[in-house]
Amino acid sequence: MKVAVLDIQGKETGRTVELSDGVFGIEPSNHAIYLDVKQYLAHQRQGTHKSKERAEIVGSTRKIKKQKGTGTARAGSIKSPVFRGGGRIFGPTPRDYNQKLNKSQKRLARKSALSQKGKDNAIVVVEDFSFETPKTKAYADVLKSLGLADKKSLVVLGGLNKNVYLSSRNYRGSEVVTNSELSTYKIVNANTIVLTEAAVEGIESNLNK
Repeated sequence: MKVAVLDIQGKETGRTVELSDGVFGIEPSNHAIYLDVKQYLAHQRQGTHKSKERAEIVGSTRKIKKQKGTGTARAGSIKSPVFRGGGRIFGPTPRDYNQKLNKSQKRLARKSALSQKGKDNAIVVVEDFSFETPKTKAYADVLKSLGLADKKSLVVLGGLNKNVYLSSRNYRGSEVVTNSELSTYKIVNANTIVLTEAAVEGIESNLNK
C-alpha cells in the first residue's frame, strides 16, 4: 500500500512510502485485538485494594454484654462485622491482575489494529521532524496543518525526540510515542495514526520478525 509523504505543513513532498502488506494489509483479527487490549487495561490496575477483616481489627476481645436477658441478639466481640468499626465480610484483598499473552498473539494484534486503520484511511505519513525548543504551539500547528486539530491522534516517532514529546504533553487529545512503545490499545484508542518515515521502518522491522 503506497501512501504519500507529507511535510509538517500538510503539503505533499512528492515522495511516497510503501507500507508493508504483512503489517498494514493483513485481514484484521478482532479477537487478537480484544485479547491485547484486555491485557493492557488489566495491567493498568494496581491491585492494592484492601479492607480489614475481623481478625485484623484492633479492639477489645471481652464479651461486650451478657449472653441472655438483654432482649437483643447475642454479641461476643466488638470486632464483629455487624457493628460499626468492625471487620468487613469478604472484602477486597490485594491481587495481581497481570494476564499472559504470547508474543506472536500480541504481534498479530498490533498488525491487525494497524491494518484496520489502513482500511479506514486513518494513517498519515509525514517526514521526520523536530523542534528547536519544546513548544506546545508548534506541535498544535503541525496537527492543525494535517487537519487533526479536533481529532484524537497518535503520533509515532522513529526514536526518542525530547522536544517533540515535551511539546505534546499539554496538548489534549494527542499523544506521542516511539515505534517501540506502540501498543494495540494506543492504536485502537486514536482516530488517526501519524507515522514519521523513520517510524514506518521501525514498526515494520519490529513486527516482521
